[in-house]
Amino acid sequence: MAAEMQRFGTSEEDDDEMGMDVKEEDDDDDDDDEDEEKNMVTPTMVGVDVGVLSTGGSNRYVHNQQYQDPPTPLVGGARRCRPQEEKERTKLRERQRRAITAKILAGLRRHGNYNLRVRADINDVIAALAREAGWVVLPDGTTFPSKAQSTGPTGAVQNTAVTSSSSQMPAQHTSPTSLRGISPGFKSTVDYNSGHLKGVVVPTSSPYDLSSSTRSQTPAMIGDGGELPNDPLLGGSIDSVDTMQVVDMPAKLQEREFSGTSYVPVYVMLPLGVINMKCELVDPDGLVKQLKILKSVHVDGVMVDCWWGIVEAHAPLEYNWNGYRRLFQMVKELKLKLQVVMSFHECGGNVGDDVCIPLPHWVTEIGRNNPDIFFTDRVGRRDSECLSWGVDKERVLRGRTAIEVYFDCMRSFRVEFDEFFEDGVISMIVVGLGPCGELRYPCNPVKHGWRYPGIGEFQCYDQYMLKSLRKAAEIRGHSFWARGPENTGSYNSRPHETGFFCDGGDYDGYYGRFFLSWYSQVLVEHGDRVLSLAKLAFEGTQIAAKMSSMHWWYKTASHAAELTAGFYNSSNRDGYAAITSMLKRHGATLCFTCSDMSTMNQNTNLSESLADPEGLLWQVLNAAWDASISVASENSFACNGREKFSYLLEKAKPISDPDRRHFSSFTYLRLSPLLMERPNLVEFERFIKRMHREAVLEYQT
Repeated sequence: MAAEMQRFGTSEEDDDEMGMDVKEEDDDDDDDDEDEEKNMVTPTMVGVDVGVLSTGGSNRYVHNQQYQDPPTPLVGGARRCRPQEEKERTKLRERQRRAITAKILAGLRRHGNYNLRVRADINDVIAALAREAGWVVLPDGTTFPSKAQSTGPTGAVQNTAVTSSSSQMPAQHTSPTSLRGISPGFKSTVDYNSGHLKGVVVPTSSPYDLSSSTRSQTPAMIGDGGELPNDPLLGGSIDSVDTMQVVDMPAKLQEREFSGTSYVPVYVMLPLGVINMKCELVDPDGLVKQLKILKSVHVDGVMVDCWWGIVEAHAPLEYNWNGYRRLFQMVKELKLKLQVVMSFHECGGNVGDDVCIPLPHWVTEIGRNNPDIFFTDRVGRRDSECLSWGVDKERVLRGRTAIEVYFDCMRSFRVEFDEFFEDGVISMIVVGLGPCGELRYPCNPVKHGWRYPGIGEFQCYDQYMLKSLRKAAEIRGHSFWARGPENTGSYNSRPHETGFFCDGGDYDGYYGRFFLSWYSQVLVEHGDRVLSLAKLAFEGTQIAAKMSSMHWWYKTASHAAELTAGFYNSSNRDGYAAITSMLKRHGATLCFTCSDMSTMNQNTNLSESLADPEGLLWQVLNAAWDASISVASENSFACNGREKFSYLLEKAKPISDPDRRHFSSFTYLRLSPLLMERPNLVEFERFIKRMHREAVLEYQT
């Protein structure tokens, strides 16, 4: 036996080694038992065909002779054990293989800007490389050439001759179409704004094939077994012409049916200035009319900002809730729900702000004498939009810490509107955690000159934040690290223009990793402190935290815009897992913005800034759902057309998710005269019905 196996270039030891898996030590006995059973079986014949060529006149033949090894007797009860050295060598090879795989994934993330998960497997790598090469890879793994490969240059009208062994087809003229929306979260370098109606060719078997088995094995370019993948987002038909099949891609993809899906409540955010600085309801009659219209189109409720600068404007612990009480009563009478945002920031300094609501007057007075209560950039400019997180535990607000001030305000609100909580009118409290009410640093203030797509600046130079940094550096054992980075550029710099954020920059050095870890940890700790008190104040009511989408420069290695905002999400790191874990501890919902932004329809600004709002959205959704927390969302720009509403629906109820997860609620930003126009209101009602899993008849607008 050994001699014959040696003749074929292998041995018994090699054969065992090739079929051996990496197992734990407690499986050794099972392996030995299997080896013993194999040795008890009578050896099989090893046949060798020897061709002997003989020629005689016109005769030619091949004589086959079979040789057989005599059976080798086995010693009764013999037990062959695999040597321990072989097991160790196999385990070592497996470790080396995994180490090589990890390095490949790290290199692709860092240098190739591939959006691969930290625990990505080889399938993710193959899919990313295939998409880079221009192939279409669907979520279920179905792979086929894109139109760029099958039909030539995008947007060109071509004459394509398709021939077979039996006949020829006349030239086929193709016309533009759209392939947008093939699958949620799908990204490719292919341009989806134009294409061809008949652009994917599927070869079939020829009628002149010799056998049916040959015909059944003919490869297809789409799906498995030569069939078009059964994807509800891919409409179309297959035309058969002689021996070829041509997939007919429709000019407009079929709309997905949402009847029978999960119910997603829809809220509408009220105008920022619905309550004035005297805490009075502005234009109550006009608001009632608008609320009745919203009720008629089946809106579930409204969202409103409760401004700290209005309710505690003049003196500490003196609250005025009059305007909000009148508003809440109006909403209750119309049998609508309320989502309330506890806004501990000022309004008026950001894009879209149409009113000015500063922080409480007594807080700004303290800030004049002690400007370090506000966030500060590297050159000393203060941002009074919200309080620095460095004063969370500092008694600088007339004997109270910032955390105590927030808690006192939330507790007063809960006591004042107890009846609305008990009746279930108030369904959720969104707790303000930073600028714009979002959990992030104020890294891109417009009043300091920031413009999109600038990377922003770190906001850690007030004395209280520097005190925290100094303490962290001393604990680490490097007191000279108690400083902010110096080569980060300015608000409107690009990553490649700085020494810190460029590829291979200081952000990935020892000091850079220390600083970014501390910077992001301060953000998580601030959210943890405030939400723990919010959970105590609003016990029994769902609380939520809002987080913004810092999607520009997402396709770079450093993710500079996210780093300055406090999200340590550079390549090879998941900057959102720590945040979702913190939210999980408090049972809080994550409210994520910018669910209406599409990478596939990106404009020039998004392209130049290497932005990827869809990629960021899917990363955050996966982090939240992996932590088993609910996700609410809102749009960031005006959405009035059917196409935009359909896109929001796909994000709210992703078809590719095997667990049928979805948004817990959606808030439309915001109530305006434009939304009240008849055509927009009709589309909005249609959108709400589909979010409510109702069947909607097709009609033309």
